[in-house]
Parts: sequence; structure tokens; C-alpha cells
Amino acid sequence: MSTPIAFGTDGWRAVIAEDFTFANVRAVALSVARFLNGHGLASRKLVVGYDTRFGSDRFAEAVAEVATAAGVPVSLADRFCPTPAVSYNVLARHAGGAIIVTSSHNPASWNGIKYKPDYAGSASPEVITELEAPLEEILRGQIPRMPLDAARSAGLFETFDPRTPYLTRLAQMVDLRALRGAGLNVAVDSMYGAGQSYLAELLSGGKSAVTELHAENNPLFPDIHAPEPIARNLDLLSKTMQEPFDPLPPPAAGSRPAFDVGIATDGDADRLGVMDERGVFVDQLQVFALLTYYFLEVRGERGPIVRSVTTTRMVDRLGEIYGVPVHETAVGFKYLGPKMMEEDALLGGEESGGYGFRGHVPERDGILAGLYFLDLMARTGKRPSELLQQLYAKVGPHYYDRSDVEFDQQQRSAILERLSAAKPAELAGLAVTSTSTIDGFLYNLEGGGWLLIRFSGTEPLMRVYCEVPSEDLVPKVLAAGKQLAGIG
Repeated sequence: MSTPIAFGTDGWRAVIAEDFTFANVRAVALSVARFLNGHGLASRKLVVGYDTRFGSDRFAEAVAEVATAAGVPVSLADRFCPTPAVSYNVLARHAGGAIIVTSSHNPASWNGIKYKPDYAGSASPEVITELEAPLEEILRGQIPRMPLDAARSAGLFETFDPRTPYLTRLAQMVDLRALRGAGLNVAVDSMYGAGQSYLAELLSGGKSAVTELHAENNPLFPDIHAPEPIARNLDLLSKTMQEPFDPLPPPAAGSRPAFDVGIATDGDADRLGVMDERGVFVDQLQVFALLTYYFLEVRGERGPIVRSVTTTRMVDRLGEIYGVPVHETAVGFKYLGPKMMEEDALLGGEESGGYGFRGHVPERDGILAGLYFLDLMARTGKRPSELLQQLYAKVGPHYYDRSDVEFDQQQRSAILERLSAAKPAELAGLAVTSTSTIDGFLYNLEGGGWLLIRFSGTEPLMRVYCEVPSEDLVPKVLAAGKQLAGIG
């Protein structure tokens, strides 16, 4: 028997009612309970949170029923909340770990589970291996459950407010008084997700104004393909950015200012998307570089930077300019987070729009990242397009794109063989200066560019990424990558 449960870069995800069933959720819950008991962490409690997806609250209760039956005390969030809020509450409550029922940025038919160990970051590969190991045996047997009323009476179950401690923490990380007084006009798209109303509350009470989009519960995520903050899913935000508005409180008589910036968070609010003042998407690599510039130049802080292999080399150039090291990891915060802790990194980032920061949790936080981006604007007095020009003046222009190519799964081995055997001296006329297989097939190119080819762990997709200093080189380098693989 093979288990239908497999953890990916950050948790287990599956289609609701197919593989994401109560039986499978309970199996994961029991495996986590055994893990906590086996490592002496059970007495510190298991925090359980959930997002706005269909059935997430009921799946979270199912987790609590199984964990308490296994003798693990549970603190269940009393409302939906962002993943980083749950992660922070692991630290605030000195918990043994957390389960979050969420499928992050996946389409509406999906749900999932993320497990956060006691350090409040993504589960490491070693932890994931330990959680997956007993699942086959668990699924063959009966899984004990304790009604939550009985668990409460036994002192094994409580509900808690996840919002207030998290908001308090964010207020310690960012000067909210300055942001409220900055007079920024911000459009926020929470994409029907768990981050709705957080930024509006944090920025209320001053000259800055927030207009919220998709700030209601609708697990179908209508009008968007999926709650992922990338350009194709942010049509309404882009259109809103291009239309003037009357903010509250009202501006001086006769003025109708446009929005200064658009901020978007994904389904569980651990990723950030940014739209500039013209309604043009600022891609995730540009945002990470701007956040790095913010910490190094604007705030004058120093410390190592950690980035995934799929994100911008602009941070490498900034590292050279400001004299700080930059560390490269495989894709996913299960690699980035531990490296950030090991190096006491100033910040870390990945191509998906996930960014983590020193002094917080070693994990992505889309809301905190959004606050930092707004603080960058407030401190410099510049809008996103102007900030990009300022960044490019420092590091030179960089252009990025990614192409996803479907292939017949039977051809996977042949594609891998071709890539393993390929030793190109140049790609699209650019000399290959070095290569790496840390996560896929990476080719560093002259002039600071790069090409990466890697495979999806769950789908028959080959992803081809590139970043180069000239816009007209982007399609040529991507085409050269596909040619190397003999596909597309």
C-alpha cells in the first residue's frame, strides 16, 4: 500500500474529497502527535490554525480530536488567520509545534496541511521524513479521536486568539506611527484569504488610507485563477490602481490622489505581491532586491542574506556593495529557514514571493513584508517605479521570466539524461561561467545572468527560469534552456 500523503516544499496538499479527506488529515495529525510525544514536546502543546478554504475549520477540529486523543494538548485558533500568525504563536506560546490547515496559493479545489516545528519555521527535510514514515501503518488501523468537549474537560483543549499577539509583534517590528502618518494611499488585495483586514487595521488612525479588495470569505476565490499574488491573478488590483479614488479620511479640497502602491497577499498571507502606482506588477525578484536595498541602504543594517537558487542575483550585487555575504539554498523555506537561523541572516527570500526577516519567525510573512515595503516608500518618499530606478542605478538593470513546459512523464528520464550530459560553453551567446546542481540544473552566465532548469515535484512540468541584464535576451536564454532539455 502506498500512502496518498506526500509533503512537498512546504507541507502536504491535495484535492479536497479525493486525497484531502478527513481520514488522511487524521493520519497526519496522529503522526504529528507521535512526533511530539517521541521528542518530549507534547507537554508544550500543539497550536492548530486554519485559513479561509472550504472546510478548513472542520479539518482543524479533526486534527484537535486526534491529537488530544493521543495525549497532546491542543490550542486551536478561534478564527481563521495567516500562517505567519500561527507560526508566531508557536513562539509566543512556547508550543511544541503547529499544524495549519491551508493550501496556500493553490486553486479552490485544494486544501493542505503545513507543519511548523517548535522553532516556528517550515519543517526541515529530516522532520518531514519522520512525519511521513508511519503514515502507511497509521492508515491501515483505527485512529482514536476525543470529542472536543471531553478534551476541554480533561484540560487537553482550548481555543485562543491568534490575531492580537501577532499584531502586537508586527507593531514592534515596524514604526506604525510613522506609516500611519505617511499619507500613503494603499490598495490591498487579500485574495479572499486569511490576511484580510490585517493591513487595514495596522495602518488605520492616521493620514494613510487603505482600500481593501476581496476582503471577504469566499472559498471559491471567484474572478481569480488561484489566490497567488502574481500578475495574472491581480487584474482587479491593477485596474483599481489605475483609477483615482477618494480616500478616507478625505484629502485636501479638490484633490483626488491616485494609489501609491498595491499590496497583495496569498491565501494564507505568507507571500507578498506588489503593484506599482501605474498598476504594473513588480515581480518577486524585484521586490526581494528592493527589500534588501531597504535594509542595507535605508535602514543601514548589516547581516547575511539567504536566497533560493531561483531568485535574483541583484542581492548578490548588493551584498558586494555593502560588504555582506549572500548564501544560496535549494528552493523552499525548509532550506532557507534553517540557513537563516544558522547565519542569523538579515533576511531571506525566494522566487515565489516569500520573504523572511531577522528578529521574527524563520519563515515567510507576507504581511510583515508588505509593511516593510511601505516603510521603504515612506522613508524615501518614492513610489515603486521610482524605487526600481534607484535600485537599477545601484546594481544595473535585471530582467526575469519563467517558462513552465508540460511533458510526457515517460520522457522524464530521457530529459534528465540529456541535461546531465550537457556541458554548454555558452547559451544564447553568453558564456557559461559556472554550473550547479543544488536544485535542478543551474548555469551562471557572463554579465551576472543565469539560467535554471528544474522539475516540479508533483506535476509533469519542467520549469525554466532566467535573469539577464538585457530584456531582449530573456526569450533567447529561455529558448536555449528548452533546447538543452530537448523539449518545448
